[in-house]
Amino acid sequence: MQQERVAERVYFFQSEIYAQVTAGIVAGPDMAVLIDTLVPEESLKIKQFAERELQVPIRYIINTHYHADHSWGNAIFPDALVIAHAKCYELQVERGLPSFEQEKKKNSQLAELSLRLPQITFDEGILKLAVGKKTLQLVHLPGHSPDNIGVFLEEDRVLFSGDSYMPLPYLVDGDIDELFVSLKQIAKMGLENLVPGHGDIVLRGEIEGALKGSQDYLSFIRKEVRKAGRLKYPLDHLENVTVEDAGKSRVLISGLAEELHYNNLTALYRHYYEKNPEGSELFYN
Repeated sequence: MQQERVAERVYFFQSEIYAQVTAGIVAGPDMAVLIDTLVPEESLKIKQFAERELQVPIRYIINTHYHADHSWGNAIFPDALVIAHAKCYELQVERGLPSFEQEKKKNSQLAELSLRLPQITFDEGILKLAVGKKTLQLVHLPGHSPDNIGVFLEEDRVLFSGDSYMPLPYLVDGDIDELFVSLKQIAKMGLENLVPGHGDIVLRGEIEGALKGSQDYLSFIRKEVRKAGRLKYPLDHLENVTVEDAGKSRVLISGLAEELHYNNLTALYRHYYEKNPEGSELFYN
């Protein structure tokens, strides 16, 4: 697991196990807030870092959204209060719990653990949390998923974006129009650092270009999906739209970019046309 100091008493962690997923700690004088949790074994290392290096316990966990790679490590912190958007609670009950229980049957690391649901939620506006001299703003940034939030550190001008910003946008569980709005909202924040839900920290001089790159990518795939919708066999076309055509590298997100890109195309097609894209016999053969 990679670790980096972002600002005074603010730390970033990046998984080496799954898809460069990230987490963060904001530490005060007597407690810390953890932003997202990684897989349980990496969550345990974060807990040890807080207690041994920062010498404070983790009192709160903020889940940016309900997806497993951001929330299943909650179980390692039984004494921490979990904060999230109200939609996160609903989605954890509807989808997260059944998925967690199913995975427990296959994964011995989860056998003795239980998925911890949000205990503090908000629905509208901004929820603020004070950690020492730092003020955390929890802001709804949907698009990747309906419940995604960002955590904005007012004094440091740092945003932990959840998956509203990733090196390659991913919208299979979300909405492309909402994601456009969230990216534009992030662009107006005047950030010093942007911490994505996956990948490396984006520094101030790179943020504008990174956000524009994501919007350009979304515009490109929307155009290609609309083009596919006018064809008899849309899947033939979508299969040939590569991630490089869309201006992104296939090595992003631990090499998952090509798979995620294809999933984006087919999910967006289903969103627009309410059916799966069909391929020709030549395609299937």
